[in-house]
Amino acid sequence: MAAHRKPRQRSLSGNSARTAATLALAGVAGATAFDGTGHAEPELTPAQVKTKVDKLYQEAEAATEKYNGAKEKADTAQRRLNSLRDETARKQDKLNTARNALGSFAAAQYRQGGIDPAWQLALSSDPDRYLDGAAFAERAGERQAGAVARVREQLREIEQLRGAARLELTSLRSRQAELKRQKQTITGKLTEARRLLARLTPPERAQVTADGTAPGHASRSASAPRADLEQPGSTTAPNARAAAAVAYAYQKLGSPYVWGATGPDAFDCSGLAQAAYRSAGISLPRTTYAQINAGRRVSRAELQPGDLVFFYSGISHVGIYIGGGQMIHAPNPSAPVRLAPIGLMPFAGATRVA
Repeated sequence: MAAHRKPRQRSLSGNSARTAATLALAGVAGATAFDGTGHAEPELTPAQVKTKVDKLYQEAEAATEKYNGAKEKADTAQRRLNSLRDETARKQDKLNTARNALGSFAAAQYRQGGIDPAWQLALSSDPDRYLDGAAFAERAGERQAGAVARVREQLREIEQLRGAARLELTSLRSRQAELKRQKQTITGKLTEARRLLARLTPPERAQVTADGTAPGHASRSASAPRADLEQPGSTTAPNARAAAAVAYAYQKLGSPYVWGATGPDAFDCSGLAQAAYRSAGISLPRTTYAQINAGRRVSRAELQPGDLVFFYSGISHVGIYIGGGQMIHAPNPSAPVRLAPIGLMPFAGATRVA
């Protein structure tokens, strides 16, 4: 039988060793690249950061308007639920009172002992008086029968109210889940935008968040339109309410943008429009996509101060036109309420609510 010999290991020559080391390093580098560790994030120019941040802000604002709509519906559902619960409690109190009355009547009958009326008549020392009493008892019995029927009806009404409350609670929980989803979307987009902006130097960051407006516009309480901006429409408010809305917007220049806020100290875009017209005595819906249908549509060439101007295909942003091609709007978390040209974003339409 042939002996089994262990194969002899060959030592690597200098060239072979270098080749193996190179392959091993390449393998490690490849593994590092594939598992996502040690991969440097590419440097972005300020212009690229601006493009990404603008997109994130637009997506966050679209989610904010969905959040606002869901919150409005959740608040409505909560009010309806509270109303149903209050009405149920009131009817339950009435039902308890009626039940107590029936219980007292039943106890009195039991104490009187249920003797047959014929024997009661035969044994009575005053048959005429007994007959009057029997007639009263019969009428009382009819009233008690009516009370029983009313109790049954109250029970049905309470059960209907409880059923409606259960449906309303289901609706409320659905709205609250939608609120949570939209909030997560908003905070995720805004966190990513802040991360990108943090990579820039302060001068670069100021340039990226300038929003296309001239320096100093954000803090001014009044301004004449710039000559280099387009000048569509009138520069005079058509009526007192539109003028009041514009005046309110001017007073809020410099206020911070906070998503979901409707004033008086912070706003999102639709919150500012709603607050401005609330100050003028006009109630607007909460969301941009509802506000655009709250008045009469006007063309860009017909714009007058006080008109609401809307942007993007999803109607996710709104400003208050002030004349001279400019608006006051709440742009995003990196910029306060300020003036801006309406040509800054894709124009989607306008509506006149006053």
